[in-house]
Amino acid sequence: MNSIDFLSFIESMKGQLVDRPNKSTSGTLSGHAAGEPFEKNAYHKLKEKYPTQIFKQYEYLNDLYLKHPKHITVRQRYELLDSPTALFLLSRGDKATRDWSPTSIFEEKQNDTADILYYDGKAYDIIDIKTRNISKTAMPPNIISAYKMANTCARMIDNGEYEKVNIDYIEIDWIEQGDKLLCTDAHHGNLFKAHPESIYINWAAAMQIQFHVCDLDQTWGKTREEWTRQYIKTFVTSANARCQKMRETYVTPFLKYIE
Repeated sequence: MNSIDFLSFIESMKGQLVDRPNKSTSGTLSGHAAGEPFEKNAYHKLKEKYPTQIFKQYEYLNDLYLKHPKHITVRQRYELLDSPTALFLLSRGDKATRDWSPTSIFEEKQNDTADILYYDGKAYDIIDIKTRNISKTAMPPNIISAYKMANTCARMIDNGEYEKVNIDYIEIDWIEQGDKLLCTDAHHGNLFKAHPESIYINWAAAMQIQFHVCDLDQTWGKTREEWTRQYIKTFVTSANARCQKMRETYVTPFLKYIE
């Protein structure tokens, strides 16, 4: 799979200055908006280096549908993505796909799977940008739904698509510097290089996988197929334990009152 030179990219991010979203230095910086300037900066850097291969997720879908004006049904548009796995991760759903038209195109959504998409005509590299204010202590961010990831693995197995989709994460560490934000460090991690057993699922937070990219294990050395099967095994084991705990806490103590 051809892909981005992530090592060069993260080096290029270090020392980058972007405008503070809230120009008043007395304002509070938090949440997605705080790191958005770095996300835009990363996108423009990658777009400049890979002009025909880098898209925002919604841009890719708009471009795909605009290039195929005769594909008007949901099924026809879905078939333009030549991968069931990529379709699952990137499509906007039946209604949105049916309603799309050249005069009513997609706009960016914060819950899109990919902040940035690299597509070389053969494979899809989903790139998610995570920004981190290192002057504050923070819990690891939400990465992706563990359930969505289990469904992704199932599709990869069912369709033998082990090299069709890649998932990469970039962490940009920053601090405030007057009316600017300064990138002090940057990190890259590939989800498929992490041991599935090391991936933390926060069941109380909508089943979200959570980690800081800088802490992501990258020592998995087996095949992608083995990874997908090991992830599903890990997910099912964790889900079973969660179900048992839920039953012990919320069901069993109360059964005597209704039996």
